[in-house]
Amino acid sequence: MSESAPPLSDAAQRVQDALRARGFAHTVVELAIPVRTARDAADAVGCDVAQIVKSLVLRGETTGRGVLVETCGVNRVDLAKVAAACGEPVAMANPKFVREATGFAIGGIPPLGHATEMLTLIDRDLLALSGLWAAAGHPNSLFKLEPAELVAMTGGTVTEVA
Repeated sequence: MSESAPPLSDAAQRVQDALRARGFAHTVVELAIPVRTARDAADAVGCDVAQIVKSLVLRGETTGRGVLVETCGVNRVDLAKVAAACGEPVAMANPKFVREATGFAIGGIPPLGHATEMLTLIDRDLLALSGLWAAAGHPNSLFKLEPAELVAMTGGTVTEVA
């Protein structure tokens, strides 16, 4: 008799449902331990740190809108470049804003399935890679995807953000 996988956490299940609702067949996996850094995530799934999609939520300082930046795991986001792409100054969002805008806590922000519509920017460097891994709603949940799928599932704009 084979063992079935344990059920996903509520947050990870919401991401799995969002993937299915958008027609993607990706499978969310939950690891035994949280992976709070890109390095931890890469070690856990056996990939290079660059292949980890870091999701950062920023806040437009003029409009107050959420801005989701999907960046390569080895890159640091340049706020001036993001501001230029957004057309307004931006700042890192506080945890309360992140939770309200996405429906998820920092450390598990997925590229889709958010509580509100946000402008999404995708790091151009991700397009040169394959076998990306993105957070899936919880610090120990991820799913594997390709760069073109990231663009398709987010409707994001590919630009230079690092």
